[in-house]
Amino acid sequence: MARKDPLRTKLCESLGIEYPIVAFTHCKDVAAAVINAGGFAVLGQTQSTPDEIEANIKWLRERIGDKPYGIDLVFPASVPAAGSTEQLLAGIPAEQQAYADDIAKRYDIPEPKKRPELYDLGWMEKETPRKQLEVVLEERVPVIASGLGNPDFFVPAAHERGMQVWGLVGKPRQAKRELEAGVDVIIAQGTDAAGHTGSIGTFSIVPQVKAIAGDAPVIAAGGITTGRHLAGAIALGASGVWTGTLWLPCRESDTDMLMKERLIEATAEDTSWSNCVSGFTMRTLKCKWHEEWSKPDAPKAAPAPYQLLLFAKNKQSAFDWGIKEFMTEASGQGVGFIDKMKPARQIVSDMVDEAYEVFDEMYGEDEDE
Repeated sequence: MARKDPLRTKLCESLGIEYPIVAFTHCKDVAAAVINAGGFAVLGQTQSTPDEIEANIKWLRERIGDKPYGIDLVFPASVPAAGSTEQLLAGIPAEQQAYADDIAKRYDIPEPKKRPELYDLGWMEKETPRKQLEVVLEERVPVIASGLGNPDFFVPAAHERGMQVWGLVGKPRQAKRELEAGVDVIIAQGTDAAGHTGSIGTFSIVPQVKAIAGDAPVIAAGGITTGRHLAGAIALGASGVWTGTLWLPCRESDTDMLMKERLIEATAEDTSWSNCVSGFTMRTLKCKWHEEWSKPDAPKAAPAPYQLLLFAKNKQSAFDWGIKEFMTEASGQGVGFIDKMKPARQIVSDMVDEAYEVFDEMYGEDEDE
């Protein structure tokens, strides 16, 4: 008998997609390209207003037809209930503000040319994500993913509308809570990943979550950038992979070209797992900002969202003025496998081809196929 296609997973069947590759991206062009190449994409919208989210959903639908897609929002519990950016800026602790000002002075970093984009990040207080969520529910988006925080409070409303809810977790106990709340898919994210992560590695957390997930599909996340990673995730029991860093330097990405160059040049050792960017532990490319906040005389990072507000100004200045030593971006440890800028469609194809090559190495080619 011909063996079952190892890439035809439960995730593929539940979504009606060709390949179990999920691209997490903030760029609409990348999302459309990956979806049209047979994969799946989740568009990060925490930095968009409700009206922008509605417009972005319309834009995406016009380019992918009736293919499924997802929207990612975040719902952290430990941020203020409400507050304008100005109010939040006024709440930055004096010690951390003084240290950030001193960094700018010592390195002669000019003021940003424009308002820092990260000032408008939705999750800095709890009110904005709720308004964003209302739009996503109203639009009946096929998949809504919670990148931070427990999505239990909106699972019933999503299910009433025929939507799937995905939860991203860094600990098995978080997965258990979310599964009990009715979450449809668990993204088990290892500390290898870009962005906000826990301390458990991908190779450890995926099988732990798989063991408690029952019939719910598990998606592996953290450092995944190649077909060999995809094959390994399937072997661990995952139904697919969640990829992020992989798409930042692709041709369709709107990432700054200097940052694309940095990502292509980077190795796994060039990433840092630190709370100096947002106040939560987060993996990003190392830069002078990390170096300064790791010094013995540096204060502790301010709690979220205040540390992010400090970083937002520094990041905007770095990009506005081309100060490469202070440029950074969320980046997983799999960045070392990215060595060139390729179209998203080719990335999907290369990943799939390599995964099949790995399975053929393991089992041999089936003559009946």
